[in-house]
Amino acid sequence: MATTLELLRAHGPAGPAFWRFGSEGRQNLFDAIGNPRRDAVLARRADAARRRQAQEAAEREAQRPVCGDCGTKFTDDRWSASTRVDWGRGDSHPHLCDDCKPRALEAERQAEQAERELQEQERQEQERQETEAARAAHKAGGWLSRFRT
Repeated sequence: MATTLELLRAHGPAGPAFWRFGSEGRQNLFDAIGNPRRDAVLARRADAARRRQAQEAAEREAQRPVCGDCGTKFTDDRWSASTRVDWGRGDSHPHLCDDCKPRALEAERQAEQAERELQEQERQEQERQETEAARAAHKAGGWLSRFRT
């Protein structure tokens, strides 16, 4: 451990005026002298915190949802968007990932368009049948229809 008189005058014995050989930067006297028991406790605490963080991260990954279509895991943004409660305007496909959701929306749009076209065709066919029936009724009701048998 080393120091200079200028550093002691500037910072005092309680200030960062000491160098401990093998460490970087200046430290106060207690840190420079060191306390092996305190260092061991701090190391155990840091190790326990790392293990706890790793366990929490593993638990979080185990809970992370996967896409119902392709099976990829959701990103953090997609996960939060799929679980966000937005009354009346929520996520339309909370079980799909960002890649599959646009495809599902496009497929729904195409299905709706096909359904509208089918309904329009059915309506036109019904109108055509009604006009044919009206023509047949008009034709059958004439004065020459009495002579047809």
